[in-house]
Amino acid sequence: MVFTSLNFLLFFPAVILLFYATPIKFRWLTLLVASYFFYLNIEPVFGLLTALITVSTYSCTRLIDKAEEDSKKRVFMYINIAIVLLPLFFFKYFIPINEGIFDMLEMYDMRWGLPKISFLLPVGISYYTFMAIGYTVDVYNEEMEAEKNIGIVALFIAFFPLVLSGPIERATNMIPQFKSGMKLDPANFSPGLKLMLWGYFMKLVVADRTAIYVDAVYNNVALHSGDSILLASTLYPIQVYADLGGYSLIAIGVSRILGLEVMHNFNRPFFATSMAVFWRRWHISLIKWLTDYLYTPLAFSFRKYGIWGIVLALMITFILSGIWHGATLGFLVWGILQGIFLSVEALANKRRSKLVKRFNLKNNFIYTVFSIGFTFVLFAISEVFIRAVTIDDSLLVFKKILFEPGPIFLDKTTWAYSFIGITILLLRDFREEYFPEKKQFFNSENIIVRFGSYLFIALTILWIGVLNGGQFIYFQF
Repeated sequence: MVFTSLNFLLFFPAVILLFYATPIKFRWLTLLVASYFFYLNIEPVFGLLTALITVSTYSCTRLIDKAEEDSKKRVFMYINIAIVLLPLFFFKYFIPINEGIFDMLEMYDMRWGLPKISFLLPVGISYYTFMAIGYTVDVYNEEMEAEKNIGIVALFIAFFPLVLSGPIERATNMIPQFKSGMKLDPANFSPGLKLMLWGYFMKLVVADRTAIYVDAVYNNVALHSGDSILLASTLYPIQVYADLGGYSLIAIGVSRILGLEVMHNFNRPFFATSMAVFWRRWHISLIKWLTDYLYTPLAFSFRKYGIWGIVLALMITFILSGIWHGATLGFLVWGILQGIFLSVEALANKRRSKLVKRFNLKNNFIYTVFSIGFTFVLFAISEVFIRAVTIDDSLLVFKKILFEPGPIFLDKTTWAYSFIGITILLLRDFREEYFPEKKQFFNSENIIVRFGSYLFIALTILWIGVLNGGQFIYFQF
C-alpha cells in the first residue's frame, strides 16, 4: 500500500473514523494497529523485523535508564545500535558484496559451486533504523527518559505516514505527542488536506511525468545525444525533489489531520545559493540526523585539527550518507563529491564572505542568480552517479554531454505536461522564497480564490497526473 494507491485512499478515511471513535487514552493503540496493518499490507514478513527492532530498542533503552554507571549505559547503547544496524547491513549490503565476490571469481575463471542468493530489501528499513538509533542515543544522552510503554515505542518506529520514507522524526518530538491523547481538532483538517493535495501534485504531476522522460533517456544512454542527456540530467534533481518532497508533504498532512506535528523535509532547495545552504533545505530530517548523531561528534573529536577537522568530518559524514543511500560505486562517488563540494566551501568561506562584503554582492541580483545556478549544477552533477545504471554509464553521460551534442529527443505530450507541472512548482517555490506574504492562493482570504486554487490543482492532477499508484524513489533506500 502506497500513498498514491486506491487502497490508501480507502484506508486513511477508515483510520480517521476509527481514530476519533476511540477513547482518547487508547488512540495510540488504534494508530499502532493501523500502522502495522499498513506495513504488513506491503510485505507481511517484514513486520516481524520491525517488531524485533522495537523489542530490542525498548529493552535496551529501559536498561540504559536503570543502569547507574555510565560505562554500562554505553554498553547497552552500543548493543542496541549493533542489533538495529545488523538487519540493515544484511539486507542492504549482503547482495552487492555477494555478487561482487561472484563476479570477481568468474573474472579469474574460478567457479563457485553455490547459487547466488538474493533478498527483497525491507521497505523503509533505513528510516525506522535511524529513528530507533536516534531514540537510543537520546536516552543515553539523557535528553529524554526511556518510554515505559512498549506500545508507544512500537508506534514511534512503525508510525504509518513515516515508516516508508520519513521524515526521519525524533522520539523527543513524537513520543510526547503520542502520549498526549491527540485530541480531535477540526482546525487540523484544512491545513492537513492542503499539504496532501500539494504533495500529490508534486508526486503525480511533476515527479512521475518527469520520470517518463528521464527514464527513457537514462535507461538507454548510449542511444541518446548529449543534448538529450543534458536535459534529462537537469530534470532528474527536480524529479527527486518532487518525489520525496511530495511524499513528505503527504506524510506531514496525514499526521496533521491526526493531530500530530511532524518536521518539514524540504525548504525550496533550488533557491539555495551554496551547497551548505542547499543541505539545510534538502531532506532536512536526514541531514539533521546526520548532523546531530554523526557530523557533530566527529567534528568535536577532530577539533584539534581546526578547519581540516571540519573537512574530515564532512567527508566521513557524506561518504557514509552515500553508502546509506545504496551499496553501489555510484552512491559512493555521490557521497565523495558532496563531501568535496562542502569541504571546498568551508575552506573558501572566509574569502567568499570578504568578497561579498567588499563588492556588496549580498543582494546583487546577478550574483544571486549565478550562485543559485552554480549550486544546482553541482548537485545535478553528483546526481548523475545515482541515476545512471552503472558507473560506466555515468562516465558516458559526461562524455556525451561534452563531446556529442545532437538533436533532443522529445515526446511532445510528456514534455508539455512535465513543463506545466515544473513551472507551477517552481513558481510556487519562487513566490514563497521571495514574496511569502503575496499571492497566497491556498491561504487567500478570498474564498473564490482559495477554493479555485484547490480545484485547479485537483483538476491538474486528474488531467496530467500519472495515476498508476507508482512507487516513490526513496522506497528503495
